[in-house]
Amino acid sequence: MQEHFFVGTYTKKSSQGVYQMSLDLDTGRLSAPILVAHADSPTYLARSAANRLYTVDKDANAHTGGTSAFDLSTTPATLLNHVFSDGSSAAYEAVDEKRQLVYEGNYHMGTVKSLTIQPDGSLKVADIITHHGTVGPKPEQADGPHVHFTNLTPDHRLVVCDLGLDQVMIYNVSDAGKLTLVSTFDTTAGFGPRHIVFHPTKPLAYLAGELSSEISVLHYDAANGTFTHLQTLSTIPNDWTAHNGAAAIRISADGQFVYVSNRGFNTIAGFAVGEDGLLSLRQQISTEGDFPRDFDLDPSQRFIVAVNQNTDNATLYQRNATTGQLSLLQKDVAVPEGVCVLFDPIA
Repeated sequence: MQEHFFVGTYTKKSSQGVYQMSLDLDTGRLSAPILVAHADSPTYLARSAANRLYTVDKDANAHTGGTSAFDLSTTPATLLNHVFSDGSSAAYEAVDEKRQLVYEGNYHMGTVKSLTIQPDGSLKVADIITHHGTVGPKPEQADGPHVHFTNLTPDHRLVVCDLGLDQVMIYNVSDAGKLTLVSTFDTTAGFGPRHIVFHPTKPLAYLAGELSSEISVLHYDAANGTFTHLQTLSTIPNDWTAHNGAAAIRISADGQFVYVSNRGFNTIAGFAVGEDGLLSLRQQISTEGDFPRDFDLDPSQRFIVAVNQNTDNATLYQRNATTGQLSLLQKDVAVPEGVCVLFDPIA
């Protein structure tokens, strides 16, 4: 049986855009990547149930960036439209199937954008929020707000991670895509919140801090749309003194294990989730390359695929569902400038 997934990339060297790959569940092997959509540094992706792909994209010549919509029913995919604005490209994309919206987070511009999905799959801006506030103490935060993540909470609010402000915001979203701030959670100074995942059954969230190389456990009060801090752990050993940035965070479908990628230390850190939702470190496993921005669990939950941006390779692991332990299956699979891994649960 084959499971398909997409890889978003930078296009600074040899990459040309978005690639599709396959995982053979019987042999535990990855296929070579096939280009499916031409785009300029489509570093993050989201796919809708209507077989549309929404990607980070930009026009470097015009100094504009934002989101592009593609129809995946053709090969290569057909461009539906760009929704660009002045400034740098976006950092994150997510689809809201219920409201037929796409959410875009722009790191460099410090903006949150909601876009309405039109009947043909193209996009139209619904609302834009620009963040303001006091930045954190790290050099990466000095130039202002940096929205790094925009996705849905379990109760269909929008959660936004702002790395520059050391804040996580919750927004209400109207059916038309209008955003209204509900709450703001302040992390510790210099934490640099990057990505967040929610537990499938408990009122908990797990927040990756890029700049501090930490993971925090937060209680989520859905009644008020607020977070409360419960625990913080390091994602790297105490004796690691070279540069590291925590990047992607994933949680297993059963809520028993949380995984975080480390760029610099170049590992995936595996944490076990206790009955109380708190974490304990169980494993550090090499990504067999340099700068793993992202990884993903396949729909069967038996495998994890990571991509290493600087060494242009993907790595495949087998996952023990009982212990959460990862074991290396395949490495050095050529993938140009890989950033985002998005399994295709609809294929």
